[in-house]
Amino acid sequence: MKKNIITAVLICLITLNLTSLNFGQQQKLAQTGMKFLSLSLDARATGFGGGVTADEGGAASIFYNPAGIARLDNLASVTLGRVSYIADINYNYAGIALAPYNGDYGVIGISFMNVDYGSLQGTVRANNDQGFVDVGTFSPSAYAFGLGYSKALSEKFAVGGDVRYVHQDLGSSVVNTDASGNYISEVNKTNVLSFDFGIIYKTGFKSLDFGMDVRNFSREVTYKQESFQLPLIFKIGLSMNVLDLLDNVDRDMHSLLICIDASHPRDYPEQISFGGEYTFMKLVSLRVGYVAPTDVEGIDAGIGIKHSFAGYNFSFDYSFTQNKVFASEHRFTLGFAL
Repeated sequence: MKKNIITAVLICLITLNLTSLNFGQQQKLAQTGMKFLSLSLDARATGFGGGVTADEGGAASIFYNPAGIARLDNLASVTLGRVSYIADINYNYAGIALAPYNGDYGVIGISFMNVDYGSLQGTVRANNDQGFVDVGTFSPSAYAFGLGYSKALSEKFAVGGDVRYVHQDLGSSVVNTDASGNYISEVNKTNVLSFDFGIIYKTGFKSLDFGMDVRNFSREVTYKQESFQLPLIFKIGLSMNVLDLLDNVDRDMHSLLICIDASHPRDYPEQISFGGEYTFMKLVSLRVGYVAPTDVEGIDAGIGIKHSFAGYNFSFDYSFTQNKVFASEHRFTLGFAL
């Protein structure tokens, strides 16, 4: 027990040290790249503000805190989802958590996400009335593939981490013309490895849990002549079923999970996200959340349904995020476990 606690504390100290070194540099607000890594993907998590750093769950936890899958109750948990984002940008993602031998040797997490930006019209400057000519369309894209591992070191401590291969393709661009006047194009691609680390600590007071997570830790990326950092973010959070504070409540009938996260991102000011999830009969869940301060997003809300059949657990979640500038965001997630 003492060895496990010491190990967890050392992991926390190393993580905090790496974070402080990275954040200790001059802050570059709005100057990070590969921002697609910052978007909250899971419909359930987003439905109550995305503040799920301290919440243990299924495969979807891979995208928020890899330690969240350490106590997986099933042999396997799978999540599949889609995000209808602003400007007709679409995200697709999948996560798998595997706990062989009842998780005695830890839990393996596999994740994948890709971004479809659609087609854009390419142009170059020209000496005509329009001031440009069309040079065809191009289709930017991005994806990330991750492999992680998490382990419950004791009844209270769980740790996890993963490594992701991140790739971004901004399409081809015209950079010059040859002697015959034909356009010379070049491809704009780059990739990098990023790392996530997280812990979850059960305080022992009712169902109160504490979580910490560092995401998108990587080397500096260079695109042509410009260099940038990934959207590194450090989060701490709390979660609790607040009905545990009340007597004479049937917890098989009612649950009210409250989550609060404090975020310290590299590229914008600190935020607090908070929300709640009410679940009736472990079947239907209603969610609401909010993130502050923010100039763009408004209220988050969502609904989820769970059902068990023939030894399999199925779930469907939907969330809606109000957007004050663009069209509102919609998320859909399917999950099953065995």
